[in-house]
Amino acid sequence: MTVGTAGVLMGTNADFIQRIPDLTGMKSEVIVQKSHRFPYDHMVRNCGVKLIEVETRAELVKAIGPKTAMMLFLNKADHLGAVKMKEHKIATFNDAAADAPPVENLFTPIRLGFDLVCTSGGKGIRGPQSAGILAGRADLIKAARMNTSPNSDTIGRCCKVNKEEMVGMMVALESFLKEDHKANWKEWEGRVETMRRVVARMPGMKATPFVPPIANSVPHLRVQWDVKKVGLTELDLMEQLRGGTPSIELVPNDPKPGEGVEIASWMLQPGEAEVVAGRIEEIMGPKA
Repeated sequence: MTVGTAGVLMGTNADFIQRIPDLTGMKSEVIVQKSHRFPYDHMVRNCGVKLIEVETRAELVKAIGPKTAMMLFLNKADHLGAVKMKEHKIATFNDAAADAPPVENLFTPIRLGFDLVCTSGGKGIRGPQSAGILAGRADLIKAARMNTSPNSDTIGRCCKVNKEEMVGMMVALESFLKEDHKANWKEWEGRVETMRRVVARMPGMKATPFVPPIANSVPHLRVQWDVKKVGLTELDLMEQLRGGTPSIELVPNDPKPGEGVEIASWMLQPGEAEVVAGRIEEIMGPKA
């Protein structure tokens, strides 16, 4: 996100590249919808820009001016914002880090007209966790590369990814694109059903398969129960699973009593769905 933003701001101007985050004489504002603010937008602010928050289309039009460099989007917050895609002659950058799989999401944002899109190299692609993919307009990608390693006097020199990770990322991406994605989906659904059957047979427990509409949009299982009757909160269950053997980590969130917990299927290995279900049954099931 840092080098992509730098590419938009600096282009291939060697003087600008060396001066960033001093943006004197350059465009210095990035527009973002208030609902799209998130902790990782600090990576954009690293470049010295000022984020201009808007909530409506009218506010967006009013905010665009001579200092506007680009507009930043958070893909998983798309349903929360009034502006859905590129509508004006400014660069657009979409953070879609958690949106592959499904595999189509590697291409959809670019086809929608976004100029730059970044995706995590880990997660579903299963490449190196410290690597990622920046895709988009050829001129902006060229500029982004000039703002990072191996070029020394650049804002992105601290973001160096070593050669082994680059190769690992390339191999992981090639492998991911060749996978049988329909078979993967069927496997994930099977794991969810395995866990659902075990949880559903426990008194007072409700197990519901679901697919998040955006971000990590793959089969999950939501487990809910009456906290007052069971005497165990969602955080209690998560802590016991984390501290047990084997240690099991559920979808990281901070649920309120009654909201339930979420279990992802796509990070499990064959046979682990049964282990997860068994541990939940040990903790939440009837005691002898």
